[in-house]
Amino acid sequence: MYTLSKDMWKTETLTKLAVLGVLAFVLMLFEFPLVWLAPPFLKLDISDLPALLGSFALGPMAGVIVQLLKNLLFITIRGSASSGVGELANFIVGSVFAYTAGAIYFKKKTMNRAVLGLVSGTLMMTLIITFANYFFLFPMYARVYGLSIETLVEMGTAINSNIVDLKTMMVYAIVPFNLLKGILVSAITILVYKRLSPILHK
Repeated sequence: MYTLSKDMWKTETLTKLAVLGVLAFVLMLFEFPLVWLAPPFLKLDISDLPALLGSFALGPMAGVIVQLLKNLLFITIRGSASSGVGELANFIVGSVFAYTAGAIYFKKKTMNRAVLGLVSGTLMMTLIITFANYFFLFPMYARVYGLSIETLVEMGTAINSNIVDLKTMMVYAIVPFNLLKGILVSAITILVYKRLSPILHK
């Protein structure tokens, strides 16, 4: 298991992490719902990209730190419409994604390992966030917005008639949403990492 190394506290590394965190925050502003797939409160963005780049270049914990910086900046500058629940979910899913992908790639930096890491990260984050949503994030959303779980489920039913309860919400909305997000961000990471890695390693 990777932990924070002494190199992580070097000025140049902290500067890179700060820049990646700010970039992730900016990308987080460009979010949009997939109204044909999931309820409108689930929005897609590519703000995990800087965390994955940091995780690949600087180690898995770098990705977690970038995710933390991104969400802290978002809450500080934009505020939270969900009393921090949405940002907590974003941090969990992004950290699992970045850490898993980086842990696999960082041991042996080859294209095959990068792809394996991104696929594993996508599957792991989908699994973790599905259970997290089912057991505590969706109930927290409901309390924050003053809604019942049934009302949230109805938002899903309006999109997909197969969604009839919280379990089917997970199967037909949460799982495909996160798989799609993982595939999209992974593809962009593969395309840009080699071009940007010289800067990150400088």
